[in-house]
Amino acid sequence: MKKVITLVLTLFVLSACSPAIGSDEWCEQMNEKPKGDWTATEAKDFAEHCIF
Repeated sequence: MKKVITLVLTLFVLSACSPAIGSDEWCEQMNEKPKGDWTATEAKDFAEHCIF
């Protein structure tokens, strides 16, 4: 049981490690992501934070 809890907590912690929207890392990550895979919100945020 301890192994399952440890695994779940580890996955939770690792999944929460994405760069903040508008940061340089996020802009670079979005540049590498295919434009067809962007959501409308991601496209708006990219234009707002990375272009202007």
